[in-house]
Amino acid sequence: MKLTQLDGLLAFATVAKQGNFTAAAALLEVTPSAVSQTVRQLEERLGVRLLNRTTRSVSLTEAGEQFLSRVGPAVAELAQAAAELDDYRRGASGTLRLNMSHIVYVAWLRPLLPGFLARHPGIKVELDLDDGFVDIVAGGFDAGVRLGESVQVDMVTVPLTRQEKICMVASPDYAARRGLPASIEELQQHDCIRFRFRKSNAIYRWELMRDEQMIEVEVNGPLIVTSSISMASSALDGIGIAYVFARQVEADIAAGRLVPVLPACWPTFTGFHLYYPTRKQMPAKLRAFIDYCAEQLH
Repeated sequence: MKLTQLDGLLAFATVAKQGNFTAAAALLEVTPSAVSQTVRQLEERLGVRLLNRTTRSVSLTEAGEQFLSRVGPAVAELAQAAAELDDYRRGASGTLRLNMSHIVYVAWLRPLLPGFLARHPGIKVELDLDDGFVDIVAGGFDAGVRLGESVQVDMVTVPLTRQEKICMVASPDYAARRGLPASIEELQQHDCIRFRFRKSNAIYRWELMRDEQMIEVEVNGPLIVTSSISMASSALDGIGIAYVFARQVEADIAAGRLVPVLPACWPTFTGFHLYYPTRKQMPAKLRAFIDYCAEQLH
């Protein structure tokens, strides 16, 4: 194939999709005669008629159908690549809808958000904070953030943090009043702050380490919450033992406002991942967000 044979591919693919020269010309922002001439020149260079033309309609020839099936996807990719360059030139814009848990927002996104919005004034961010599991496709979200283990296998993932440790903590007041458990068995006799998933209504079973194996433990206590943020605050209030992300309570432990409980049993999970549906054409607003996060976190 000669290089000049590539001329006219976009015009041909557009006419084939629209079914007439007038509609194709409107999309390409040229005249119908210009589109017709471009396609005819392509046919002459290829030496094959691609379109059947009548005064009322345009249809693909057999050769045209075969040719379109091969070049159509490539033409679409080229058009998308050009559109993405336009986005870089104009700046990304639109509403970026994100779903994540409360703790992910507080511990990870909140420090990044002011800088991202300042750099991309054309983008608006809409946050849906939900500690349960959410179908981001059904919910119309551009992306979500969860622990790596929680992300569906058919999603594209972008690691944001390497690992996340979960810890158990209690206030000094609780420790003085009730003591601290020395084993997982003793933990089950203590007041624990439990978490309920909103959608499934299930109570979360704490995942703990025993002899290098992770086990699930059903705990008891006087308080059930549906927000990961309120677990730590409830522990600070002396209500009971909380099961929270270590990064959430690092400062409280260092300041003595909380004390560790059974640190040998704390599990470590794969870190937070941003995830989005598998697709070839990523919105410029999402690409801008991913690039900004990568820049700030590495």
